Amino acid sequence: MMAGFGHGTRRYPRSRGRTWSRTGPDRATLGIIGVICAVAGFFVLGIILGPIAIVCGWLAMGRTWSRSRPVTALVAFVLGALDTLLAIIWLAGAASPGNGMF
Repeated sequence: MMAGFGHGTRRYPRSRGRTWSRTGPDRATLGIIGVICAVAGFFVLGIILGPIAIVCGWLAMGRTWSRSRPVTALVAFVLGALDTLLAIIWLAGAASPGNGMF
């Protein structure tokens, strides 16, 4: 008998979620990646790393605002949003005639 692809894991619950190709990175890893991107975005490339942190935080929360969200996911989401906002303000200030933030 030949095993069907993807159907054999239901009998073995310990094997579920161990392969990256099937489920992707777990929520804790996405939260940590999001926090790292958000913190790095405060120093370099905030306009790029901020949205990446927002997406990682949102995916780590499970795409919902449920109460069981991990702290790292919320931190990644909030810092990513703040990072993106500051980068947009900085870009708008750099584009003004005064060439300064104020």
